[in-house]
Amino acid sequence: MTVKKVASLLLICSVISAFHQAEELLFKVPTNWPKPAYNFEKNPLSTKKIALGRSLFYDPQLSRNNTISCASCHNPFSAFAHVDHALSHGIDDKIGTRNAPALMNLAWSKTFMWDGAINHLDMQALAPISNPKEMDLQMNQMVAKLQTTKKYPQLFKEAFGDSIISGENCLKSLSQFMLTLISSNSRYDSVMRKQATFTEQEKNGYFLFQKKCSSCHTEPLFTNLQFENNGLSIDTTLNDFGRIKLTHLKDDSLKFKVPTLRNIEFTYPYMHDGRFKHLSEVLNHYTKEIKESKTLSFQLKTPIKLSSNEKVDLIAFLLTLTDRNFLFHPDYSYPK
Repeated sequence: MTVKKVASLLLICSVISAFHQAEELLFKVPTNWPKPAYNFEKNPLSTKKIALGRSLFYDPQLSRNNTISCASCHNPFSAFAHVDHALSHGIDDKIGTRNAPALMNLAWSKTFMWDGAINHLDMQALAPISNPKEMDLQMNQMVAKLQTTKKYPQLFKEAFGDSIISGENCLKSLSQFMLTLISSNSRYDSVMRKQATFTEQEKNGYFLFQKKCSSCHTEPLFTNLQFENNGLSIDTTLNDFGRIKLTHLKDDSLKFKVPTLRNIEFTYPYMHDGRFKHLSEVLNHYTKEIKESKTLSFQLKTPIKLSSNEKVDLIAFLLTLTDRNFLFHPDYSYPK
């Protein structure tokens, strides 16, 4: 091999190495966490693409009448959930059928929405944008609208090298921003890293959590990423039977995706239809109000018993999952 070829090879290797180092800085897997499910090789992270996705996330121009943005239902100060309403509120004050789920640690998920209707993060944003009750804007309409602005052709050129906007690049940039929404710096995480210790009450709560809750809300993501029937009674107004509507399988009746418990202090109201405002109501459901059915989660077949003091201890532990660094992270807020 000639000296010139060796030099070229070394240059290529150094560029690749620098690329991976830069990507690692933009997305770092927390210590002892599993490998993400998202394939970053098909949508390599870059600062410009993340910034573009952040701008789009907060932009109401992604709705038909320029009134609703992604952030309208996914507020950063409530862990990208929507605390004001049990059911999501969208365009023209229309009301959806489910509670807006919190957004965090999405790189580890293979399915999205309460029923798993979306199976890739790059397609997830398309669902609320095109939903007639949420943002009511078709992809071609969104692209045409953004193309006429002064702002976006330049941002797309900086991010993707082309000022001609495409739907694919819109969705990929939104994914890039959402991938950066990592919550891994709660008090619980500090304890796991041996940088802090639980109080006696939190320690009792953690023991109860491991014994009663962790099979579905598995550490460190605090979700097993599966679909479960958690024994809720049917809301006869909504008549929402969950994942069966998507799969048409009887075994999926009344099953919804298990949500993460991270930042649960700020992601109320709880359950797929936002029926509970307080954690105490959630615990009362699991200890007193479980509805038996053929698809009831195996973990709930045996009744959960908790005394009043144990419920208080369990809630004390759940509050250790609040990650204020995530809630108030300047890189996640409205871009000024």
